[in-house]
Amino acid sequence: MTRKVSIILPARNEAAGLAQLLPELSNKYPDAEIIVVDDGSTDDTTALCQQHHVRLLRQMYGMGNGAAIKSGARSARGDVLVFMDADGQHDPGDIERLLAKLDEGFDMVVGARDRVSHANLGRWWANALYNRFASWIVGHAISDLTSGFRVAVADKFKELLHLLPNGFSYPTSITMAFFRAGYFVTYVPVQTRQRLGTSHIRPLRDGIRFLIIIFKIGTLYAPLKIFLPVSFAFFLTGSAYYAYTYMAYSRFTNMSALLFIIAVIVFLIGLISEQVTTLVYGQKVK
Repeated sequence: MTRKVSIILPARNEAAGLAQLLPELSNKYPDAEIIVVDDGSTDDTTALCQQHHVRLLRQMYGMGNGAAIKSGARSARGDVLVFMDADGQHDPGDIERLLAKLDEGFDMVVGARDRVSHANLGRWWANALYNRFASWIVGHAISDLTSGFRVAVADKFKELLHLLPNGFSYPTSITMAFFRAGYFVTYVPVQTRQRLGTSHIRPLRDGIRFLIIIFKIGTLYAPLKIFLPVSFAFFLTGSAYYAYTYMAYSRFTNMSALLFIIAVIVFLIGLISEQVTTLVYGQKVK
C-alpha cells in the first residue's frame, strides 16, 4: 500500500466478530492503522482490542453506527479510510480489490453485495428499491446504497462528515453526498460471510428511516427532483378538475384555483430550495 490506510470498525457488542476479524486484518495489513470504535459495548470488545494491539475509541454510551463512523474518521491518521462492519461479514481479502479501484482515480469505492449476500429476499427487494430511488435522485447508478463496506479518500470523506446522521443510515447519506459533491464513486461486487452475533438492525423501523433519509438527502441536494413532480401532480389534478367542472357546470371553481395555486407554490418552494442548496453547498464543500 503506497498510502497510509486506516481501517475503521464501528462495534457494539460485536466481540464474536472482532475475535475473528482482528487477527485477519492484522495479518493481512500489518502497516494499516486499525481503529475499533466501541459504541457502548458491554462485552469483551475492550479486552480483544488490547489483545490484538489495535486502537480503541470508546464512546461514553451508545450513539449509533453513524456516530461511531464519524468518531473513527475524525481520529484516523490515514490518507485512505476503509470502513467495515465488525460482525465478520466482510472479507478482509476484498479490501485490496477496493483499494485497487481507488488507485484508478475514484474517490470512494463501495463493496456491492449480490442477492445471495442479503439476509433474506425481503432485504434484497428493499435495498433494490432504495437503489433505484436514490439513483434517480442523484442521476447516477447506485448498486448498493446501504453497504457498510467501502473505502474513501480521507480528506473528501471528512469534508462531508457534518451531513452524516448518527444511525445506521450513514452509508445512504455519504453515498448521495459524494455524488452531489461531484466526486467519483464506483462499485465492486463482493460476497458477504455469515454474520457472527446478533444484528442490531430492525427491518421495519430502519427501513422507514432509510426512506426518510433518502427524501431528506433528495430535498437537500436535488430539491426540484422532489418538488417538481409534486407540483406537476397538483397542476394536472387542477386541470382535470377544471375540465370536469367546465363541461358539467360551465364554470371555474374555487377548488381548481386552489389546486393551481398549490402547484405554483410548491414549484416556487422547490426553485428557492434549489438556489439555497447551491449557495450553502458551495460554501461548505471546497
